[in-house]
Amino acid sequence: QVQLVESGGGLVEAGGSLRLSCVASGGTFSSLVMAWFRQAPGKEREFVAAITWSGGNSNYIDSVKGRFTISRDNAKNTVYLQMNSLKPEDTAVYYCAADRKIGLGRTAERYDYWGQGTQVTVSS
Repeated sequence: QVQLVESGGGLVEAGGSLRLSCVASGGTFSSLVMAWFRQAPGKEREFVAAITWSGGNSNYIDSVKGRFTISRDNAKNTVYLQMNSLKPEDTAVYYCAADRKIGLGRTAERYDYWGQGTQVTVSS
């Protein structure tokens, strides 16, 4: 069973930056597709970014392209989400997710393992 623990959330002003981290344990990290989702109050959980096991491929939701970067360090069992030029609409709980399926999925239903989430609040 894979366990995921996120960290790095907080309160930041618009235009600022945060880096989220997600540490995995209980499985072979290098075989996992990793993703970040977010959920704002009253809204459905939304795909943000995903990265393949090797780190060679990634994709993003359009609203974060050019501002967010997903990366991973397989030696540290950690995936990161660098968030720059943050906007108030980025405010949400951010979740780390993982699975062992092929390709980069964008639907929450695909992912088998989830962290507890970390709050990101961007003030205007």
